[in-house]
Amino acid sequence: MGFLLQTTAPVVPGAPGADGERDPRVIVGSVDFTSAEVEAILELSPLPPPPPDPTNAWYEDEGAARLGQALFYDRRLSATGDLSCATCHVPERSWTDGKKRGVGLETVRRNTPSLWNVAHNRWFFWDGRRDTLWAQALTPLEDPKEHGSSRLEVAHLLAGDPAYRRAYGEVFGELPDLSDPARFPAAAMPVYDASSAKGQAWRGMREEDRETVNQVFVRAGKAIAAFERELVTPEAPFDVYVRGLRESDPYSQRAITDAAKRGLRLFAGKARCHLCHFGSNFTDREFHDTRLAGEPSDGPDLGRYMGIQAVTVDPFNGIGRYSDDPVAAEVKVGYLLLNAHAAREFKTPSLRNVRFTAPYMHDGRFDTLEEVIGFYDTLEDADPRKSQEKLLVPIHLDDGEKADLISFLDTLSATRLSAELLGPPPVPYLED
Repeated sequence: MGFLLQTTAPVVPGAPGADGERDPRVIVGSVDFTSAEVEAILELSPLPPPPPDPTNAWYEDEGAARLGQALFYDRRLSATGDLSCATCHVPERSWTDGKKRGVGLETVRRNTPSLWNVAHNRWFFWDGRRDTLWAQALTPLEDPKEHGSSRLEVAHLLAGDPAYRRAYGEVFGELPDLSDPARFPAAAMPVYDASSAKGQAWRGMREEDRETVNQVFVRAGKAIAAFERELVTPEAPFDVYVRGLRESDPYSQRAITDAAKRGLRLFAGKARCHLCHFGSNFTDREFHDTRLAGEPSDGPDLGRYMGIQAVTVDPFNGIGRYSDDPVAAEVKVGYLLLNAHAAREFKTPSLRNVRFTAPYMHDGRFDTLEEVIGFYDTLEDADPRKSQEKLLVPIHLDDGEKADLISFLDTLSATRLSAELLGPPPVPYLED
């Protein structure tokens, strides 16, 4: 059978056919792979370290990561004191919440994506409305449906908590004096609603004081990003199997079943999954129209179309004044083009730990992987409107093939969590 795994821009597979002799490195099981197939499989594992982020000078700083970890779990970053980042990104739920749509102060319109391997993303949120992990971390804090806080409240928390003040100073330098309420009100942020108290307070501040607050707020986001960079999936059975291929180790090649190997061949061929889910993180890191039918009750979700508009005007984007290297981000943000084809496109999620990140799709409509495969298998329930997406065609798997494909997807998941990341950093770090 032809094997068409891709690690660069994929092509649509042709008819299967013989493509070489059995690879001698495949020494366990009844599913044979050719040398060409094995070389393609080897490209899928291991997952490399997260790439650098030149826009965040503290991205790999240990002190910043521990400060960010404390902020990630701190409920005081919400207007009510009841919500933290971990409320929706629950570590024991694979950094998601198990709900169809996320719930902060209110229910939001999309599913909560997992944070596994989030540092490997090129774009953030389902619509890509942020281009860096630190800008993404800031967005929910001021969203009235999520944390409902403001940048002044975040800055005051850092300044008013002795442990945070010390930790911030060790990483970024001394915090500015925010004690004058005439200059630095309790809560303020840029809001275009003229009736908003937070917006009015922000407009009443001097420009230099706004800049002071923005710098503190941005560094809080960069610290959270440094922590989230560490949320890397542990070695999964598939990774053990690939290592076994690489080393011709029969013991490691027993890490996945023959059913999973047949599923791998389907994934890379007939089932066409690899056209969007390729590379060691099993995602092309871009956007596609999945042709899901039905409009949400709160109106059409235009996905990437709105995301492009949002990221290009975001004051915290990678080419803006708060970036530590605007030139590095220019190639990504500076050349974005808005076109109608982006409407209803959503980001391709990683498939690593996919067994534990249900429900699925940007609106959380499918509770199981079986439902996802069932939808793509026939596209009978797909939106009938004309779509620019050409990759989706019915694949018509039989029940055995569907079971094999599920078996393969399960090998991409691992349950072990890094205990030191499952809560705030150790008390000695935060105590006075």
